Amino acid sequence: MSQLITGTKGFIGGNLKKYFDSPLELNEDTPVTREWLDEHKPEAVFHVGACSNTLETDVNYIMLTNYESTKIISDWCHDNNVPLIYSSSAACYGNNGVCPSNLYGWSKYVGEQYVLNRGGIALRYFNVYGPGEEHKGRMASMAHQMFKAGNTKLFPGEPKRDFIYVDDVVFANLHALAHYSDLAGKKYDVGLGEAHSFEYIADTLGVPYTYHEASAIPKGYQFYTCSNKDEWMPRWTPQYSLNEGLILCKTYWQKLLTSQDSGQCLLEDGNPGMQDTDGSLTKLLMKAKKFFSV
Repeated sequence: MSQLITGTKGFIGGNLKKYFDSPLELNEDTPVTREWLDEHKPEAVFHVGACSNTLETDVNYIMLTNYESTKIISDWCHDNNVPLIYSSSAACYGNNGVCPSNLYGWSKYVGEQYVLNRGGIALRYFNVYGPGEEHKGRMASMAHQMFKAGNTKLFPGEPKRDFIYVDDVVFANLHALAHYSDLAGKKYDVGLGEAHSFEYIADTLGVPYTYHEASAIPKGYQFYTCSNKDEWMPRWTPQYSLNEGLILCKTYWQKLLTSQDSGQCLLEDGNPGMQDTDGSLTKLLMKAKKFFSV
């Protein structure tokens, strides 16, 4: 049996791919069409791929990438009774907690609503960080940007965010598929359920920081985001505290820098994936086998 993961060249899709043997893959260099889906016949779909640039202003590009492709996949999954797990975003909540505040957020919101109307599952990720995001540039997490720069300048007022480690996001996708019949047709928050300051991130990573003037804070800037635990999937909880995740990231990023400085090439990204210390991941994967082979 086969599973399809879109966006495997990206951050979250690349980490999710590690848990499968030779999954079907769709990336931006291959158009999403019903013909492609008919030919390859996936039996479960993780639709992760998207334009993740929250500052994107090209309406045609972002709607074609984030919405039109989602419609094609959603319709095909609905017509063929195939489970669909859609990577949505906390950007759907916007600055007021009700509706999106930018083009990226709206593109994810309308895609999410289409998925739900077609019976799929939507996972609203909060601030995801972890190994594999190094290519994202200014769209990388603040944790990675701080580490890479070696220092940072923060806004005053101690804004806080809900930071979630990438392996917990992967775990959420696997959990959604394993319990698909119970969860289908709804959206769920995927976060740590705790809000931490950027100062906490910098202190944990050992990165010095200073502050901008208050006048530099953009209009409409969000000072607080946090996932609602009541909106989590039943029986899913994050496995990594923020401190644990940041320490793992720091070790990984230091290893990556050392490799680059020595002229060596890492054949793998160095992230071993979620550690199955209590057997829960193995049990989850076994339960999900009713949809695919791992």
